Amino acid sequence: MVLSIISRTLESGHSISLKMPLRIAVVCSSNQNRSMEAHAILSKKGFNVKSYGTGATVKLPGPAQDKPNIYDFKTTYEEMYQDLKRKDRDLYTQNGILHMLDRNRRIKSKPERFQNSKDKFDVVLTAEERVYDQVLEDFESKEEETQIPVHIINIDIQDNHEEATIGAFRMSNLCIKLEALRDLDKEIDELIQLFEEELNISVLHTLCFY
Repeated sequence: MVLSIISRTLESGHSISLKMPLRIAVVCSSNQNRSMEAHAILSKKGFNVKSYGTGATVKLPGPAQDKPNIYDFKTTYEEMYQDLKRKDRDLYTQNGILHMLDRNRRIKSKPERFQNSKDKFDVVLTAEERVYDQVLEDFESKEEETQIPVHIINIDIQDNHEEATIGAFRMSNLCIKLEALRDLDKEIDELIQLFEEELNISVLHTLCFY
């Protein structure tokens, strides 16, 4: 994997290049399906990645479209898994929710809300335009302190298991390309344009600052 480069001056006065991986966040609404599938794939490929949701609560499909299962972000994946298994093991096995939660609990203990995170990233990847807007609103609501740049990028992913997998591989492909850039800030716009043309999709991109 090609990594972004920073310079460091040695005592001798010569400089060397230190390779630092991009800090990446993947974000969907509930930190359950799309962001966690991308988290899993990016992590397996060696990326420095964390995942988040932007919703006020965590929502999972229920027995009917108008009866979702709603949890607080403090609820662990294990607690959700056991709760849904108790409610209707057959239903949540058939629709893949238990499998998804089992995957999630192997990655981290509970969902996290992006707006509450203190971490800083080089790239934030969102899975739908509404989430993208919520991330931008969060940056706009906070006072810039460090002028550290962060690139917010949206790739629309439908919220189902099959599309989550396809979207996660697209995000992974983009991250590989981003880490190969010599100068992320100067070269990213051209890369995104080529990425859009390659996949025939629309990608949103905004530069924000911490």
